[in-house]
Order: sequence, then C-alpha cells, then structure tokens
Amino acid sequence: MVTRRALLVAAGAAVVGAAPLAGPAAAALPELDMEALIKAAQIDPRRPDTALTAGARDSVLLVERALEARGLLSSAYVDGHFGTSTVAAYAAYQRSLGYTGLDATGLPGPSSLRSLGEGRYTVVRAISPGSVVTLRGAQVNTRTRSMLFEAERLLGRQLVITQGSYSSGVGASAGTHDGGGALDLSVSNLSSAVRTDILRRLRTVGFAAWLRTPEQGDWGYHIHAIALSDTDQSTGAQNQAGDYYLGRNGLANRGADDGPVVSPKRTWEEYQRALG
Repeated sequence: MVTRRALLVAAGAAVVGAAPLAGPAAAALPELDMEALIKAAQIDPRRPDTALTAGARDSVLLVERALEARGLLSSAYVDGHFGTSTVAAYAAYQRSLGYTGLDATGLPGPSSLRSLGEGRYTVVRAISPGSVVTLRGAQVNTRTRSMLFEAERLLGRQLVITQGSYSSGVGASAGTHDGGGALDLSVSNLSSAVRTDILRRLRTVGFAAWLRTPEQGDWGYHIHAIALSDTDQSTGAQNQAGDYYLGRNGLANRGADDGPVVSPKRTWEEYQRALG
C-alpha cells in the first residue's frame, strides 16, 4: 500500500527542498505557497462562513482549479476558501493516489500537492513533518521534536511527555493523537504561573496549547499541544489547530480560548523566520 509517509521518507530532504524545474515552461508556472495553503486547510473548515484566510487565496485557488480539472470539485467551490467541499475533494484525490487512513484526510502533503500541480504550479515554502522518532518513550516526528526542544530552551526546563503522536486508541483524545504533531505534557507539582509560562512558550514556537482539567473531560490535569501546520495531523488535530486560530479552546464545546494570549499566532516556520 502506498502511503504519504513512505513517499516522504523515500524522498527525504529533496521533497522539502526540491527546486522548480529549469527552463521557460517551469518559470511560467505560478507559485503555490504551501505554508499559506495548509493554514487555510486548517482554519477554513472551522469557520462559520466562507471567509478567506489572509494570504492564502491564490494558493487555494490553484489547488481548487486543479481539483476541478480532475472532476473532483464543482466550480461553485472554486473560490479560494478551503472549506469542507475542498477538503472532501482533496481527500478523494489522495485516495486516487492509493493513500488511505491518515494519509487521505484532505490535508495536503508535499507529495500529493506536487503531483496534483504537475504542469500547473510549483510548490514553494513546502512543509514536511519529517521522520518518526522516539523521544522520552513517546513517538513524535522530527518537526514536533524540534519545536518542543525550542520551547524547552525558552523555558529553561525539560518537559515530561505523557502522550505522544501516532498513538491510536487514546479514547479521551477523540483521535487527536492518531497522527502527527500531538503531545500531552505533565503539569504535576507545577504552579499555576509555571503552567501558564509553559503554555506561552509552546504557543510562541507554533503549538496550539491548552491546560486540560478534570472538569473538562475524563482526564487529569495536563497540557495538550498540537503542532500547527503538521501535515501528518489526524482530522481531530486539524480541527483543534483551526479552532486555536479562531480563538477557541479546542474542545468539543468550542468555547473561548482559555490560554495565554500570544500574538501573532505563528507556525514553527514563521517563528524561525522571525528569529532572523
């Protein structure tokens, strides 16, 4: 079975850093900003309307036109809004490539995105979750690991992972840990001020992060974090990322965000560029 993960591992860094083909034909192709596209793919399905994600319209339109050309998306939805119809169409395209499960959620990955855009666009600012590794007894991808290490550097302390990524069967999580970019962290013996500081640092480097309490669900006190723009995310994690951008708490009740305000909300790639 072909999987997006297998293609990413086989291609390695070339998937992320591949340069556009040389020659006049390649130079004429428009550029698709994958960072902007993934942000829209997380936020737009969670909106109550068809508003557009800032900076993403042109890239979303390139994908929607390519999906329309393949008969997967009605022209009525070629509008620059990466809503549920576009998600469903993109998932259908992923399935046509042989992808299943977490590799066919409708969230674009670099391999399927390049395949869809052959002869139509070139992908810039590509995002890859990297390979799956073990960190402190938990599975994460290398992008998430780098993000956590940077948050810990800012904090001056190492955090305890109680639940990692690529871990199915965590009933209370509603599937958010099934894919990449998800972490639960211990807050045992930490003061309220320290917990808030941890949340702030996690958010600064590109996590949607919240303190979870027993009053909210069937769990103990812990920090739940989702790496924004991780292309290996489960659908539940994608929804939480979108809700974070929209000022919500990432729970089923979609209440107001109860974590520390960090502005602007940046992805890991945006954070790195801001550092210069």
